[in-house]
Amino acid sequence: MKHLFMSITLAVLGFGSLAAFAGTVIKVDGSTTVYPITEAVAEEFQKAEGGKINVTVGQSGTGGGFKKFCAGETDISDASRPIKPTEVAQCGKNSIDYIELPVAFDGLTVAVNAANTWVDYLTVEELNRMWGPEAQGKITKWSQVRKGWPDTPLTLFGASTDNGTFDYFTEAINGKTGACRTDYTPSTDSNVRVQGITSEEGGLGYFGYAYYDANKDKLKAVPVSAKAGAPAVTPSYETIKDLSYQPLSRPLFIYINKASVSKPEVKRFVEFYLKHSAQLSKEVGYVALPDSAYTLIEKRFAAKKTGTIFGGQGATVGVKIEDLLSK
Repeated sequence: MKHLFMSITLAVLGFGSLAAFAGTVIKVDGSTTVYPITEAVAEEFQKAEGGKINVTVGQSGTGGGFKKFCAGETDISDASRPIKPTEVAQCGKNSIDYIELPVAFDGLTVAVNAANTWVDYLTVEELNRMWGPEAQGKITKWSQVRKGWPDTPLTLFGASTDNGTFDYFTEAINGKTGACRTDYTPSTDSNVRVQGITSEEGGLGYFGYAYYDANKDKLKAVPVSAKAGAPAVTPSYETIKDLSYQPLSRPLFIYINKASVSKPEVKRFVEFYLKHSAQLSKEVGYVALPDSAYTLIEKRFAAKKTGTIFGGQGATVGVKIEDLLSK
């Protein structure tokens, strides 16, 4: 994922001597959706640190990332949904206290093959008709989704069950986290889903907006109508920011192991992340939070405030930027 490089000097940042950090490693893993932001931040941070600190960024999915994080294997976990009750329990069992920090907003994008000429929009009801558990083995053609559409095979590409994107999509579209047909092609890697859709005329899938934005020459984003009679809205920077793209707009997070904050290099990295995430989020295709939000988030991190503002309920649909600020 390409992004614009910033000119950042060590003198301006006031980071002082780098010798003490030579060879240190910060371990990050988790969401494939948040990965482009963290990858961009890590790249800039390592440049600013003169290559003395190495940041490894994996993308095993939100669920996979939390498994490692709650086992104490990583310093930071990228997440495209809030932490789940089972993950809260696992972190507690292993005495892992965490600091939850929103870093950007995303619009989970439903896309079809660029050659698809019949899809003008989809309602949440129609998406449910495609993806609900009861659709398994039954809804296999586009003509079964809406009258007048062709008999072209409906080929679905979705997130794997370890993805926070899977949790959010199933909650928003099927009404229950994890409720989904299983006869589709799953992948933790969003780029694999992109490739699948581009290879099938009747392909449809979903992923974070940045992955659509990077491939919009070969994909077609589908406008979504939240309910019968409501206007269909196409995902874009503007519609995600003003939350008119519903119910698929969502906040993105990083979770920091509180114990890791005692490591100077981790503290510096998170401070750098919050300082530059607005610019880098936009550069890689996501929506930055307001400046006032980042100010409050920086204070939350400085205070080492642990726990989740979402009650440990996992995927939460309809969260607004103002909700994050108020909490």
